[in-house]
Amino acid sequence: MPSPLPRLLAYAGPHRREVLWATACSVLNKLWDLAPPVLIGAAVDVVVKREDSLLASWGLVDPAAQLTALAIGTVIIWGLESVFEYLYQNLWRNLAQTLEHELRLDAYGHVQDLDLAWYSEQPRGALLAVLNDDVNQLERFLDGGANDLLQVGTTVVVVSLVFFGISPALAALAMLPIPVILWGSFVFQRRIAPRYARVRESVAALSALLTNNLAGITTIKAFVAEERELERLAVVSEAYRSANREAIRLSASFIPLVRMAIVVGFVATLVHGGNLALRGELAVGAYSVLVFLTQRLLWPLTRLGATVDLYQRAMASTARILDLIDTPVTIVEGERELTAPRGEITFEGVTFAYPDRDPVLTDFNLTIPAGSTLGVVGSTGSGKTTLVRLLLRFFDTQAGRVLLDGVDVRELRLSSLRGSVAYVGQQVFLFPGTVAENIRYGRPDADDADVQQAAAQAEATGFVEALPGTWDAPIGEGGNKLSGGQRQRLSIARAVLEDAPVLVLDEATSAVDNETEAAIQRSLARVGEGRTVVAIAHRLSTIRRADRIVVMEQGRIVESGTHEELLAAAGRYAALWAVQTGEGAA
Repeated sequence: MPSPLPRLLAYAGPHRREVLWATACSVLNKLWDLAPPVLIGAAVDVVVKREDSLLASWGLVDPAAQLTALAIGTVIIWGLESVFEYLYQNLWRNLAQTLEHELRLDAYGHVQDLDLAWYSEQPRGALLAVLNDDVNQLERFLDGGANDLLQVGTTVVVVSLVFFGISPALAALAMLPIPVILWGSFVFQRRIAPRYARVRESVAALSALLTNNLAGITTIKAFVAEERELERLAVVSEAYRSANREAIRLSASFIPLVRMAIVVGFVATLVHGGNLALRGELAVGAYSVLVFLTQRLLWPLTRLGATVDLYQRAMASTARILDLIDTPVTIVEGERELTAPRGEITFEGVTFAYPDRDPVLTDFNLTIPAGSTLGVVGSTGSGKTTLVRLLLRFFDTQAGRVLLDGVDVRELRLSSLRGSVAYVGQQVFLFPGTVAENIRYGRPDADDADVQQAAAQAEATGFVEALPGTWDAPIGEGGNKLSGGQRQRLSIARAVLEDAPVLVLDEATSAVDNETEAAIQRSLARVGEGRTVVAIAHRLSTIRRADRIVVMEQGRIVESGTHEELLAAAGRYAALWAVQTGEGAA
């Protein structure tokens, strides 16, 4: 895998102009920042030499006029330094915000395109750590670290030129620590990089555990497992602290070592330059400039460790973000659009297995005529839900085809395919917001009349209008302010409003009471008119009026017919019916 920095630079290519402007302002700010020591040296030169100073040779003979000129120059230089500091901070920080925004959107957009098989291998908290914390780490570096590196480089180049221009021998002594510092920085970078990679992995594991436990807080409380979960969190948090401790131990050792190298160069300039000035071989003003510049040159290098530390954190995070963006999408959509879809569904010789598992479907065949209602029953793991996942192309078949109106779903654009299928699942997911916003989720442009009509068809109007705020009532995160039956009716209203030719119900009544089930059955009878309905159910009462019912076992259809025909056959379906109606034993 390439280094994160070239990958980041390639990603930031569209912002090359902003990067160049920000870089230029950082360099110019440092150039003006290095000018005051030169002015101080010139002032010392004026005080010591008066009419024989360097400024006097430029035409300003009067020492007072020379000092006035230096004062004016100081104000101008400080003004320019301030202007470029404002500009580089503005440019770098806005660039950081822009890249953070684009990376988060690109990463999240790409995550949405990945198939469900990939999701099953990814802890939700780890994804949140990448999309949030890792992106923020990059922002922190761009906010200040990039400018620090540029200014340190500018300082080394400019001060080196001044030193070699005034006294090459003294320059060699002053620059003596720099190779040692740079070598140490590269060694430090190589050693700390894997430590920060472990830190990022640890924070992802911590985020995953917290996300999972917050989602399951009801179960934790029900099983009185608070203490156990706290202990589990303590183990993961300790791993995160330990990973940070290793990085901190190495990081903290860098600056003291750099300081000791710096003092060598500063003492060399102070002593050897002082002796040259005492012997008259170096002007006092020039000596003052060199002493001040030595401090300006070497002291910023103490921050190099912190900057490299910030850089390594950012690069570890950048690698994780870009690796996520580079994850290949396995579900590649087709180019065809369905025009006036009717809703005929065909499974033709379909074989499918989830990753690292035995086949769920083997040479499976089924045709569902447009406008008909099909009930699907069977034991857990028989492949019922898999049919829906293949129809919606959450997964692709290993053999055979799934057809919608005679067209292989792999040839269709995903928006055309999934826009033709309205889905109501057993686990209803509602978004934070109002009742109306959730109903119109599939059709954001639907007006209030359409929303209320869909709710009426789903028999949701009664409870909605009893809520404080009615249609504008907030439903809470995941709809936690509503009962299970109320959430299910809103999901049906959402599917109705989408007005798709195919309606899929995956265990839509398994988690509701009998009264709610009866209401849902009535609403489904209405909304199913003129649509192809595929109803997967454990409760056989939900599908007894279906045009056709198929019974699945181990990925195959073992029985097929109407409710009455299957009861008359006295097979698997009849046995299930007897158990559910209390007329027989399991």
